[in-house]
Amino acid sequence: SAILAQAARRQGAIPIPYSCPFLCPARASSKPMAVYRLESRDWDSEKACRLREDVDECSSSSSDDGGKSSDDNREDGEGGRCGDRAWVCSSTRSVVLLGLAVCAVAALFCSMVRLNGWSGGSKVDTKLRTVSESKQPVALMALPGFGFGQAANISEASVSADVEAVTDGMWSWSKPWESWGGSAPRPAPLPPGVMPPAPLPAPTSPVPTPAPSSSTKCASLDAPENAACKKVIDWVVTGGGKWDPNASNWFSDMKTITGAEDYTTASTEDYQRMYYCSPPGGEQCGAPPCTCSNPPCDTCLAGAELVKRAGCDGGGAGDASMGIQCAPPKMPMDYKGMSWPPMTFRGVQEMHIFAIGDWGGMDGSLSPIEGRPPLIAYDGGGEKGPSVFPRTRWNRYHTIELCNHDHFVTCFNTRGKDCPKSCGFVVGVDDQPQQLVAQAMEARALMNKPQYILNVGDNFYWGGIEKTCGTPMHQLSYTAFHQFNQVFESVYSGPGLKDLPWLSVLGNHDWGGRQFNNGWDQQIAYTWHSKRWIMPAPYYMVPISYPDKMFTVDVYMIDSNVHDAKDPPKDSEHNICGSAHNPAGATCSSVGGPPSVEECPGFFKQLWDEQKTWLEGKLAESTATWQIVVTHFPCGEDGANQAWYRKLHTKLGLDLLVTGHRHDQELWLPTDLRNRMGGLTCIVTGGGGGITSEATPDPSHTQDWFGEAEYGFYDITITATHMKVESINYDGKVLKSTLVYPMLTR
Repeated sequence: SAILAQAARRQGAIPIPYSCPFLCPARASSKPMAVYRLESRDWDSEKACRLREDVDECSSSSSDDGGKSSDDNREDGEGGRCGDRAWVCSSTRSVVLLGLAVCAVAALFCSMVRLNGWSGGSKVDTKLRTVSESKQPVALMALPGFGFGQAANISEASVSADVEAVTDGMWSWSKPWESWGGSAPRPAPLPPGVMPPAPLPAPTSPVPTPAPSSSTKCASLDAPENAACKKVIDWVVTGGGKWDPNASNWFSDMKTITGAEDYTTASTEDYQRMYYCSPPGGEQCGAPPCTCSNPPCDTCLAGAELVKRAGCDGGGAGDASMGIQCAPPKMPMDYKGMSWPPMTFRGVQEMHIFAIGDWGGMDGSLSPIEGRPPLIAYDGGGEKGPSVFPRTRWNRYHTIELCNHDHFVTCFNTRGKDCPKSCGFVVGVDDQPQQLVAQAMEARALMNKPQYILNVGDNFYWGGIEKTCGTPMHQLSYTAFHQFNQVFESVYSGPGLKDLPWLSVLGNHDWGGRQFNNGWDQQIAYTWHSKRWIMPAPYYMVPISYPDKMFTVDVYMIDSNVHDAKDPPKDSEHNICGSAHNPAGATCSSVGGPPSVEECPGFFKQLWDEQKTWLEGKLAESTATWQIVVTHFPCGEDGANQAWYRKLHTKLGLDLLVTGHRHDQELWLPTDLRNRMGGLTCIVTGGGGGITSEATPDPSHTQDWFGEAEYGFYDITITATHMKVESINYDGKVLKSTLVYPMLTR
């Protein structure tokens, strides 16, 4: 600020901070302000200090919200007042003196245009932003271009010359807004009580398919149901908010949601649609607009279409005449027990299957709807991509708590520096397990080239898709789209993985964890918005053939979440049906799910009973070489002290059981004392990394381990005569393996 002030005074102009015009209403003048950027050429801190000797830091006065003042943007850094940032301050109703005459004139200017209603509180800085890797500061300043002295006639050459003269050649200048015609429009202050939108990273994977319109009732922005979003949308559209320097971040998903090419030219209705689907800052509209740039206006993915699969020539929702892969059901339960079309893999090469579970971390960059809190548990959790959920750790027998959630959060926030030793927190592992396991999968996929992946559930922590159940099956909500993009598509996208089918089931957290009315139905719906996600119903089967290798496999995907659907008053922290966390009146009856909290346990009991009958019948009639069951709850947990799984193996020929839920890796051999399933080989692959593991991943402290690893996946080599099951650690090492042979009981 001191540099530009001295340079401007040589021109007879009056410089004001870039933050000052932000405080002044747009009605003050129709003429824009020319915005200039000063860039350091050869940064010299001693020289900069001399230039800034007369620039004093000023303090803000109390804001209107109870006298609170925010220092959220303050970063002193090293070097004290000659650090990497210079500060310009503002108060609630006026701009406080900044050094000599700079802020005095700015304050006078702002008062002349009647600065009213600013409640942004506190210090607004012209940040000396870093440029390149040398950490050289850049200051954003503004020169009024509407009648103050000679400001309107300043030439670029003269400003450049004066800046260089003042700084002994240390600084140069440029205009960062030249793409806007060389001038920057000035946003008005936010309305009282309205917070600016929070930055929202754009999704990284391709935009999926537009969906037909739903029956959601539309309304104008002035309607009562849109009172929560009206003020902020008015500020964005007519108050200049879309010209805020952060606007490109806030509205980066405008095109994805509304189809508008540019957020700066989007209509008021487009903004209403965006704030209905995914509101930056959380001020959600209660109803979509009735008109918009790219109808239908009540959907949240403009221009998308359902995935077109080979052999599918149309058909609406519920039309399975050409196979269930061709069209979504009308209701998420409609395809229960049906068969996905046969999958065929040709060639004489070695055939591989990967298995993984409990892999889906939290999407902290999501702008939640329905008044839900952000999915952020610790510092840095709001970054793009998944963040691991910190889970309490116990000893092996679950009698001693070693590390509670709050302890774990401290471990994350301090990078392990202020972390109880009993937590067993391993920096670089516990803070990024999903990414590490995905990298190990990618590396092994390049080597072994698997044909498909068995996914045992808990795909999104903490509570699955963060919206209420009930979205039409032919639509995908923006919430589901964002979570799938950030947690699934962008993580398992490397060579050898990105095109593989994921045969998937729901885990207890996908059903909501502690509230059953979350968007579990959207995970089923994603089947028809993705070419690789397969989950047409809570339970189904997939026949698979290897004609050149002369063997076949029947894979049965079942839902075992009845084991976490308890009486509502019981075990509230581990109960899908619990009365403590399910909202009053919770229901998914409109989509065939649990009708109420009271009826929730019965719903899951009925679902489990019908699956047991279905699976026994399917196994009895199977003629495949191999039979594999995939489900969420871990080895042995069948509700019958392992007796039912023992029956499936010894009487009906089940060859392999693939499970998860427990957050580690366990290969149960037929000879293990804990295995009472009649010789059935079983794996627990709950170490996918979406949640911290049961015990420390430190291999020198394994006393509390249930299995051979804490984070990882399984690689199954399958032939006509045997399966080789290998447990792969997060670092790619093979920790344990066994051979499985087909049961002769058929």
